[in-house]
Amino acid sequence: MPITVAIQMDPVDSIDIDGDSTFVLGLEAQKRGHKLYHYLPQDLTFKDGVLTAFARPLELRREKGNHFTIGEGTWINLKTDVDVILMRQDPPFDMAYITATHLLEHIEPDTLVVNNPANVRNAPEKLFVTHFEGLMPPTMISSNAESIEAFRTEHKDIILKPLYGNGGAGVFHLKPGDDNLNSLLEMFTELYREPIMVQAFLPDVRAGDKRIILVDGKPAGAVNRIPKEGEARSNLHVGGKAAKTELTPREQEICAAIGPALKEQGLIFVGIDVIGDYLTEINVTSPTGLQEINRFNGSCLEAEIWDAIEGRL
Repeated sequence: MPITVAIQMDPVDSIDIDGDSTFVLGLEAQKRGHKLYHYLPQDLTFKDGVLTAFARPLELRREKGNHFTIGEGTWINLKTDVDVILMRQDPPFDMAYITATHLLEHIEPDTLVVNNPANVRNAPEKLFVTHFEGLMPPTMISSNAESIEAFRTEHKDIILKPLYGNGGAGVFHLKPGDDNLNSLLEMFTELYREPIMVQAFLPDVRAGDKRIILVDGKPAGAVNRIPKEGEARSNLHVGGKAAKTELTPREQEICAAIGPALKEQGLIFVGIDVIGDYLTEINVTSPTGLQEINRFNGSCLEAEIWDAIEGRL
């Protein structure tokens, strides 16, 4: 049965149609006869208990340089005029992002928001994972220089990350003997008010950092991302190479451990990152990886996601 779908995302003209997951989600929705609207997060307006968005009708097609048609903007009531909202704007997970989740809470359960806005807000990537004991590598979250120095003394080889960073930005690998720890701590203190995440370096990253997609709590596919030579980050946009992969028994165990919580919290489309035997992040804001996995496996993960969404309706 056709439904109305509003996609809350960044400008559609700049997306990479060969890699963007939101693009194929939109294509699949069209294939099912659903009507699409597009709006930016800053197009949201809340007044007298009513949440509206200045949205534009959207059509998508897989044609480079001509991948979309967008219509005239109109104000739509997100509670009465829309069945599903895909919250797909890119991080950073900042106060603007958090504010959008608060506003979208006003329309549930009348309109299904994917992923559930309250639980997205409560599950920032690097913090949500700390609630699953025994799955993470040795980890510390702290602003205290002495504690961080002690962690480094214990584990020797460490990674520093901004707590609310994304896409590998601001990630540093400190090898034993590197004298830059104090300078990095000063820089983090100047740039961020939040604590820093410090983790033991996992040498297994040289074999890849695996992105696993879970749909409604169940693993649906995976892609391995192999860092380029001399790089500690495996993100594809910083030179990581995508490779076909299968789930190991340990990765299946990790998915089984977190899957029920994801399903219960309305986190329908989730991407987790696994290095070796360890879960490093649970991505719930705007996960990616659908097209890479589809190409390797001949799958259509966006169809599985829409099956799950329609099942919730």
